[in-house]
Amino acid sequence: MSGLDTDQPRRVRATEFLPVTEQAAISSARWLGRGDDKSADQAAVDAMRVALNKLPISGTVVIGEGQKDEAPELYVGEELGTGGMECEIAVDPVEGTDLVARGDSEAIAICAIGEPDGFLAAPDVVYMDKIAVGATAKGRIDINASITDNLQMVARCYGRQVREITAIVLDRPRHADLIEEIRSAGARIRLIPDGDITASLSAAVRGTGDHIYVGKGGTTEGVITAAALECLGGEIQAKMWVRGEEDLEQMRRFGMDKPEQVYRTRDLAPGARYVLATGITDGNLLKGVRFFADGARTHSLVMDMVTHTVRFIDTVHLLSPNLIREIRL
Repeated sequence: MSGLDTDQPRRVRATEFLPVTEQAAISSARWLGRGDDKSADQAAVDAMRVALNKLPISGTVVIGEGQKDEAPELYVGEELGTGGMECEIAVDPVEGTDLVARGDSEAIAICAIGEPDGFLAAPDVVYMDKIAVGATAKGRIDINASITDNLQMVARCYGRQVREITAIVLDRPRHADLIEEIRSAGARIRLIPDGDITASLSAAVRGTGDHIYVGKGGTTEGVITAAALECLGGEIQAKMWVRGEEDLEQMRRFGMDKPEQVYRTRDLAPGARYVLATGITDGNLLKGVRFFADGARTHSLVMDMVTHTVRFIDTVHLLSPNLIREIRL
């Protein structure tokens, strides 16, 4: 026993982080369809922070609700946990707050855990141009190529025609030309109102009917997406979308002086270890929270780079000590 380093904190397992997203999803789901995106988000933030603070970690938030002067909880630099394993934390308590407010599909709670310096530090006010695929097309896409070329390549990887490939795109005016080119190429399109992390995950898992995500979206979402795709064996490529001098100045603050640089999966999340996501509302990949008289049921995805496992976990949460009805299959 003398050769063991007893001072080394134990590694917290991926599944021990699961309550972080489960509790956030349950809390946010209570606001389903009530037209209050702020309350839906705040409920998830509160629950996620409480769950993280119960864990035996020395965690630092690197992607959260904003800078310290912008957010009282889960702000960048906030330290969480009871002490133990050092880690970085990247969270989106509700990806798709508007989706929850409307009662729409594809909202999730997501949390990524990495080693120190495990995630790229990037300005959250500058958008990224992104393209993401699953393992089947990994290494075959090129963000500098046309979307037509990329669609043709993805189709070849799947052994299909382009018309049998589905691309996911955020429904935004900035994507008008992109959408037109995808249609001209003959591919199917699934336009989404929000949730590009969810969309990228859906493209990276076989059986969802989605094959590629493309478009301009949040930079911090791109980092979390990279962590998830690293776990799933997929790929993301990204470039900063520079709209003017203000964006360039923001990038320089983070040491980014090459606007044309292509960031790949491991550039964005070089030390990602775990990524956990729980459905808030029903989607292609995860079911939403379901409430019953004595509790709730959640559906989660746990991606673990340490044990090289991907788990889909269905959990029944008993919120009352006295069951009124039996648990259903």
